[in-house]
Amino acid sequence: MTGTVYLVGAGPGDPGLITVRGAEVLRAADVVVFDRLASPALLDLAPADAERVYAGKEPGRSALPQEEINRLLVERALAGFAVVRLKGGDPFVFGRGGEEALACARAGVPFEVVPGVTSAVAAPALAGIPVTHRGLAQSFAVVTANTAHGDGVDLARVATAVDTLVVLMAAGRLEETCRELVDAGRAAGEPAAIVQWAATDEQRTVAGTLSDLPILAAAASIGPPATLVVGAVAALAHELAVLPAARAAAEVPPGR
Repeated sequence: MTGTVYLVGAGPGDPGLITVRGAEVLRAADVVVFDRLASPALLDLAPADAERVYAGKEPGRSALPQEEINRLLVERALAGFAVVRLKGGDPFVFGRGGEEALACARAGVPFEVVPGVTSAVAAPALAGIPVTHRGLAQSFAVVTANTAHGDGVDLARVATAVDTLVVLMAAGRLEETCRELVDAGRAAGEPAAIVQWAATDEQRTVAGTLSDLPILAAAASIGPPATLVVGAVAALAHELAVLPAARAAAEVPPGR
């Protein structure tokens, strides 16, 4: 009997942000193929005897090529196993979940997509930045600073089309990205912020403008993973930021 592949979004960092369905399929997994940005604590939800395979991608290298990951998912499912592909954020937001779903579909393997909380909205939110806000931003777009092959992205197409621009995987080329956005028409003095390790105890935010953010981020040693937010809403970070410790202290007591 053929098993099923579950493409599960683990959320942005805090293991408590996984969905109920995501936790449910993890508890029934025979195999868990997990990414670098999925919280290690989530692996404890899987049965002790479940096979665990690290398939993380780091800047400049990956533990397994994407083709090997696709093959692994299909092979384990065809062997009758319940396979969880655990990804940081959402599997269909720059997570290559579509490629893995296609591999399953073309091999006749049943699969289920379990959406997750994407860092595209979670990272700004946890830094006190709503991507939309009445009177400030009625639209937002999400792009990546790098393609799968490490190439730059043509930001000019979206630079001025929306109020708030969220750029994922931005830390590695922050200076170039900010410069390209200014060249494309966004104001050099527009508020901007970069959020590193969102939803973890290591979360840090640096805020400034498009012109000075690269200098401020370098001084603070901001590196990947990090999310860039550009737009008037980024100025709200100073007022609305909630630190991880404060989030923990504000948890709703049991029974409420």
